[in-house]
Amino acid sequence: MRNRPLCFVLVSLMSAAFSVRAQEAVRSATTDQSEAEAEPVVVSATRFDIPLDQSPASVSVIDSQDIDHKQIERVSDALREVPGLTVVQTGTPGQLTSVFMRGLPSQDMQVLLDGIPINQGLAGQFDFANLTTDNIDRIEIVRGPQSTIYGPRALAGVVQIFTKQGSGSPGVTLSEEGGTYDTFRETLASEGKTGDFDYSLGASRLDTDNARPNNAYRNTSMITDVGWSPNDQARIGGLFAYSESETGNPNTIFAPRPVDHFLTEKWFVAPHIDLQVTDWWEHKLIIDHDNERQVNNPNQDGFVGPTRALFQRTTIDYQNQLQASSWFTLTSGFFYNRVDSGQERPFVSFGPTFISDFTTEIAGFVEATANIKNLIFVAGGRFDSFNDFGNVWTYRVASSYKIDQTDTTLHSSVATGFSPPSSQDKIFRFNPFPGQPLPALEPEKDFGWDAGIEQRLWNRRVTVGATYFHNDLSNVIGFNGLFETLNLGAAETQGIETELRATPITDLLLTASYTYLDAKKTSSADVGAPEGSRLPRRPRNEVYVSASYLWYKKLRTTVEAKWVNAREELNRNFFGPNFDIEDYNFVNLAAEYEINPHMSIFGRVDNLTGEHYAEVFGFPNLGTAAYAGMKVRF
Repeated sequence: MRNRPLCFVLVSLMSAAFSVRAQEAVRSATTDQSEAEAEPVVVSATRFDIPLDQSPASVSVIDSQDIDHKQIERVSDALREVPGLTVVQTGTPGQLTSVFMRGLPSQDMQVLLDGIPINQGLAGQFDFANLTTDNIDRIEIVRGPQSTIYGPRALAGVVQIFTKQGSGSPGVTLSEEGGTYDTFRETLASEGKTGDFDYSLGASRLDTDNARPNNAYRNTSMITDVGWSPNDQARIGGLFAYSESETGNPNTIFAPRPVDHFLTEKWFVAPHIDLQVTDWWEHKLIIDHDNERQVNNPNQDGFVGPTRALFQRTTIDYQNQLQASSWFTLTSGFFYNRVDSGQERPFVSFGPTFISDFTTEIAGFVEATANIKNLIFVAGGRFDSFNDFGNVWTYRVASSYKIDQTDTTLHSSVATGFSPPSSQDKIFRFNPFPGQPLPALEPEKDFGWDAGIEQRLWNRRVTVGATYFHNDLSNVIGFNGLFETLNLGAAETQGIETELRATPITDLLLTASYTYLDAKKTSSADVGAPEGSRLPRRPRNEVYVSASYLWYKKLRTTVEAKWVNAREELNRNFFGPNFDIEDYNFVNLAAEYEINPHMSIFGRVDNLTGEHYAEVFGFPNLGTAAYAGMKVRF
């Protein structure tokens, strides 16, 4: 075991020894009215910079200050405040964590890191369990079908994570914390710029035993971005990320597994080039190679025994942006993707010991954006060609109009999206008649539209927004009466998303969001649940509120709460309707105090009220937990 108390002492000594550079420990949400009026720029809605208050898509932004104030360690916990998103964690930290966007399946949401798709694994979905907030500058969440500009798995929308880009003199931040469930976490962050070279780095290590037997979780993560800018028009950079996590898998409280163990290792490297040829012509090129390895040993499923899953992907993404005039921009691009995945099952009693899948994709897209005074109109199309099921066309039309007199923005969009069959869908297909080949699986498809309004008041100290959305999902992969895996299902989701953000006085930030969701199955072709039943694990109502205040420029306190109700869970017998599960709520409290410009102490209490709840039936979340630590900068 590591000597944790010694780490606390070392951090304290380092804070006294180093005094090269002072950085603020706790920043004000708004220090003056000009900051309150500043409008951020988003990229994900159109693939190029556009003011957030003119976005033609429904967009939410979480910046690094939000993450720091709430002491959020994992991206999934940051996403809990976003309307239209439902975060479902299978028990305690480290277990499978899915995100449903507007009620659509988690594999139908594309996750990007600096423009790089990072959905991995045999299922094609992104497991948020091990994605930390290290080195994150901001997170942009774009809701609604985005396949036209981001391709497969952007059927529901995209979550794009942007890393920090180094600037200013190099500096280092270290932290150490400990708390309930024998939890310890260390972090390292550094960024800066020297001459033409810039860099940013974030790394962390988490050790916790959690609450149940065989529930320990260990996670090591690192992400770095480096760049060289020979002039103001070009930057040649590279992004590298690595994570390794080990979890004990205790299974449900009804059928515990005392020794089941799961290891996940991921890494990727992605060189990229940004080139501004002229004021009106820009190029971006990303080349990415990533790997994922999963080992489940022992695997106490009583069927296939220990398994090892492998995933490799190579991606090339080129974007060409041409500003033909002051009001017209043409964005186009080329996309290539190759995926090799498989699972090794060395102890199966029948069938092959290694099953695999190989997929290639070639795509091109074009998007036209007209910006005439306060009216923005976007229209685009995309063509994707796959080696195993042919071609897919998608389109998107979106617009926004800003009324200066009232500081109001109206926005709407109509789009199609698709999500291809995953490797898991293809290689684990059950065929009741082995002599007759099953028809090829087709992509799941969506037709979605939304319309919303955003109103800014009181010199932009208050912003409120509301959006109505509707999705028709077809070609859903499911099981028929013979348990064949086929394109059988259909579903419909619709609802309302609302957001509020207010800074009524300096140093006080209030946020709130509410989502109403009606998500139901509209086809009786597959046997998972009857027609008209609600989709499981999609609550009808979600409410989130938070308040953050900086006291005397020294002490930052933040409180957040969430309430979730009207949920259903899959029938454990597979047949028949889903069943209701309990509502839940939680309250988290965080505080950080600046001792001097080089040192601060912090602490938080999660689930302050001790709520007993499970986001997935049979997998209880943690009870009340308290953590405290120290942070130093030099």
